[in-house]
Amino acid sequence: MDINLARIFGIVISAVFVNNFVLSRFLGCCPFIGISKKLDVALGMGISMTFVVTMSSVITWPFYYYILVPYHLEYLNIISFILIIACFVQLVEIFVHKFNPILYKALGIYLPLITCNCVVLFVTLLNIQNQLTYLESIVQGFSAGLGFGMALILMTSIRERLEMAKIPACLNGAPIAFIIAGLMSLAFLGFSGLIVE
Repeated sequence: MDINLARIFGIVISAVFVNNFVLSRFLGCCPFIGISKKLDVALGMGISMTFVVTMSSVITWPFYYYILVPYHLEYLNIISFILIIACFVQLVEIFVHKFNPILYKALGIYLPLITCNCVVLFVTLLNIQNQLTYLESIVQGFSAGLGFGMALILMTSIRERLEMAKIPACLNGAPIAFIIAGLMSLAFLGFSGLIVE
């Protein structure tokens, strides 16, 4: 198996910084805004999301190429990928509920909502669309989870600092969160470079 380290490195940098799924592609904004109030909760969500995206990439790639493609069932990829993702989310939910009930309660509805989080499904579909190898798919899944977690932790850190700032009453809560998200998105656009003609 020939491993192209430059391509792997490019996938990591692209998924974490250049094409960050939250800040550049605007996917998964619901938990990004909803959970970014406490750092420990954001960290738990970032780890959960990274696990689900990585494991979904581990399973969906061989499922697609060794089950769906040989039987000409490629049109079932979305529904089958959602079922695989739902299984991993259920495992995460059981694990968190068993070993960290405080985090489970803090995550609330956002933990089971990972199932329908568009980041997870988009990454698995992108792996197939871009015809990535198995290793590249796993790396992209892990990197997408890291990028999501990094964006969530950065957002939470800023929002925690703003709790001590004097903000006009009309901007408290969601409005300031959307302003921060927009500014962070602009900052991350700098990673994609600027083409001047």
